[in-house]
Amino acid sequence: MKHVDYTTLAQTVAALTEGEDDVVALMATLACEVHHADDRFDWTGFYRVTGPQMLKIGPYQGGHGCLDIPFARGVCGAAARTGVVQLVPDVDAFPGHIACASSTRSELVLPVFGAGGVLLGVLDIDSNLPDAFSQADADALTQILDSVFNNKHPA
Repeated sequence: MKHVDYTTLAQTVAALTEGEDDVVALMATLACEVHHADDRFDWTGFYRVTGPQMLKIGPYQGGHGCLDIPFARGVCGAAARTGVVQLVPDVDAFPGHIACASSTRSELVLPVFGAGGVLLGVLDIDSNLPDAFSQADADALTQILDSVFNNKHPA
């Protein structure tokens, strides 16, 4: 089973996104690169803030996702509402979980902030394995998101 090498992933993403400022292009590139970096990642994609308290599907890899998710519902909504990473080892134990795919067992959702701390959306990663994600995954992906969407490229 292939597990992500975050150092290589960060370098690849930095090279691919250098000079790009279109948010959708950045999301599409990240969804592809993150999804294919690790066999645990069954669905990898972005939900974009498109209105007050509302997320809409953005670029993703995997089967179809939910089209709209209100901030008040589910793991993605919780990440958007609180601005805090949601690391969920068992989706069935998460109150109000939205089952976009019945095969999903665990989930990692990271808020995505742009310039000035504006919430652009969330990065949602689903796994068919229980307890598939760690705090190390959350920390590394948060750094990659910050470097891409806030232009905080590591030295």
